[in-house]
Amino acid sequence: MRLYIAEKPSMGLELAKCLPGPLQRRDGYITTGGGVVTWGFGHVLRQAEPGEYDAKYEKWRREDLPIIPEDWKLLVVESSAKQFGVMCRLIGEATEIVHAGDPDREGQLLIDEVLDYVKNQKPVRRILLNALDETSIRKAIADLRDNQNFFHLKQSALARARADWLIGMNLSRAYTLAAQQAGHRTTLPIGRVKTPTLALTVRREREIVNFKPADYFTIKADFLHKNGPFTAYWQAGEDQPGLDSEGRLADQAVADKLLADLAAASNPAKVTVCETSQKKDPQRLPVSLSVLQVMAGRRFGCDPQTVLDIAQKLYERKLTTYPRSDCEFLPETQHGDAAAILGNLITSGHSELAAWAAAADSKIKSRAWNDKKITAHHAIIPTTVKCNLASLNEMERNIYCLIAQAYIAQFYPVHAYKQTKVEVVHGDELFTASGRIITDMGWKALYTSDSQDKEEDAAGSSLPAMKKGDAADFVQAAAEKKATKPPVRFTAATLLAAMKEIHKYVKNPEMKKQLKDVAGIGTEATRATIIKELVDRGFLTEEKKKKYLMPADAAYLLVDLLPDEMTYPDSTAVWEDILHRMAAGEEDLAEFLRQQADFTARLCAKAVELVIPLNGEHPCPQCGRGILNLKNGKNGRFWGCSRYPECKASYDDQDGRPRPPDHPCPRCRQGALKLREGRNGKFWGCSRYPACKAAYNDQQGKPALPAQPAQKAATASDRAINQPE
Repeated sequence: MRLYIAEKPSMGLELAKCLPGPLQRRDGYITTGGGVVTWGFGHVLRQAEPGEYDAKYEKWRREDLPIIPEDWKLLVVESSAKQFGVMCRLIGEATEIVHAGDPDREGQLLIDEVLDYVKNQKPVRRILLNALDETSIRKAIADLRDNQNFFHLKQSALARARADWLIGMNLSRAYTLAAQQAGHRTTLPIGRVKTPTLALTVRREREIVNFKPADYFTIKADFLHKNGPFTAYWQAGEDQPGLDSEGRLADQAVADKLLADLAAASNPAKVTVCETSQKKDPQRLPVSLSVLQVMAGRRFGCDPQTVLDIAQKLYERKLTTYPRSDCEFLPETQHGDAAAILGNLITSGHSELAAWAAAADSKIKSRAWNDKKITAHHAIIPTTVKCNLASLNEMERNIYCLIAQAYIAQFYPVHAYKQTKVEVVHGDELFTASGRIITDMGWKALYTSDSQDKEEDAAGSSLPAMKKGDAADFVQAAAEKKATKPPVRFTAATLLAAMKEIHKYVKNPEMKKQLKDVAGIGTEATRATIIKELVDRGFLTEEKKKKYLMPADAAYLLVDLLPDEMTYPDSTAVWEDILHRMAAGEEDLAEFLRQQADFTARLCAKAVELVIPLNGEHPCPQCGRGILNLKNGKNGRFWGCSRYPECKASYDDQDGRPRPPDHPCPRCRQGALKLREGRNGKFWGCSRYPACKAAYNDQQGKPALPAQPAQKAATASDRAINQPE
């Protein structure tokens, strides 16, 4: 018996429909003439919590950290226990198994971990379902792979899951405990990806708050060439006075003098450079999930999680291909489907899609068709299933149209234009101008309403014909006063784009270059979820009108407590690069986890050394690093330090406030003098011993304090004798 194991019931049903023979539904599986199909509900196994490794870890204690499992433990998800039993029974009955998890890192692990858990020894094949339409599924069934070929992909997923566990479970505890000891009543969830993502918003907000606008001037001049007028912009020389650190002209006096000198120059201006070159922009690639999320956010104000949810629905309705894709390329064999897909779009009932598809040429083969760029999945495109757009709601139509628009663009010519660059010298000052003359709109005809493309194409097609050495009359010049602007706050869409282009935000300049080609932090499937979690847990709030993300007080606390290794994306981006190389078989799982364990231990140690601003009405007078909290003891209510057991300070309750000590220590002014028994009798010593070694003789039940503050509290010999034993 051949057993297909799908990731979820909807995928299992579509797969079963494409197998031969009669289809019969059972409890948790489907039988067909071509085999049996069963499924999970996402992950049916979960990683054990620390307390499930050892009961002592149920209580959060600093001395237990770091928690590093020797043997990683998986447990059956309680809600999936029945289905897991069905899967185990069918695996036992099967002669061959087909792994039908999603075609990505997580999908590979999801089924593999079940097979490993039951110690399966039977042969396993792999089916890659990039779309759920009948044509795509039948092609995939005919092209089964050996599951062993995806071993390294599983290793990469295991590495990601275990690294997240190590950092999340340990650092969340370490830094939450440190914060709570300083009186902050909060839980700080720390993650390998979500923490540097949150830190991006905190740093951006601080840049905005601390921003001070600076004035600067741009100087433009109008010239008259024999073939027509044009405008050019002044370029500062190397030793130009009046420039700020960014090379902008910031001195108005210098700008005024420059304008006067230009007006006084008697010789005509001279064209010193005039270069025209043919330029071509290749077709915009089809969309990956991140690209789709950013586009939908910019055009429709749609948050990334909603885009993912809609893309998943379109996939399950067989209208588009697998949504959690980080790829923007297509397999060359699918080019043959172009005519059918374009034909469906012509009759889709959407006027723009229909017009664009009708003008497309299915014979054109853009750079998107490249087998070398394909891994487990390809770009998101429409399937050969005809879409009835009337059956979709507004946002579903919008997302489908974005996917279809990018696909149609592959069958338009490249965008071609002539780019002209001109340099003009007048009065010893250099001016530049550029112009663009479009010779073929090509694929950009589909994006004429796109603001970014409008800006690019507005680079000016108004330059008159000229050549090097031509003269031009100076007409006038003007200095336009401008002010620098603060950076813009992140929205969910732009924060997701920042996660994908994380090299722009790394701290180390050398690493910035190294990580330019890394696919960011997080995955296509998790980035939206991470942003949503930060919002749901109150670390980010979303401004209603423009949907800007604003960090909450807890976000500042978390980011300020942590060292740069966790708040800057450098380390996380490097780890993501390692995970990608591990998927290609170039990195070792055990070595990666050893490095993660060392990193976790080092940051747990740093948490112990933190000095955190106190948050509370009653700072502990004994240690100075904790807050007194009201507690219930066996003898009634009392006030104890939040840093217990490191600090054992305690005070009686007096009308809802800690009662001041009868004998505060005059030396450190933080501790209280306590009556102790020494080798030579009773004496009074500071409660902060050994940090404070003040000691005083006992005088009728009170400390014998010196008459003057400058006097010694006790002789050296007294102190040596009378210290606590």
